[in-house]
Amino acid sequence: MDDNVYAVTEVVGSSATSIEEAIENAVSTASKTLRNVEWFEVNGTRGHVVDGVVAHYQVYVRLGFRYDKS
Repeated sequence: MDDNVYAVTEVVGSSATSIEEAIENAVSTASKTLRNVEWFEVNGTRGHVVDGVVAHYQVYVRLGFRYDKS
């Protein structure tokens, strides 16, 4: 295993459909500007309720990305 160095950042993903989609939105959007994203951890969830129905999901996601060695 290589001796890598990682940074961690936290983002909030959202979706009107599901928690899983909110996670996927967070990871895919962050990966467009962060290189070497290699893992995620969900640290919390919450949602928005409208007229007694879940209208939106939000997830707090920690992302680990590896620094380039060069």
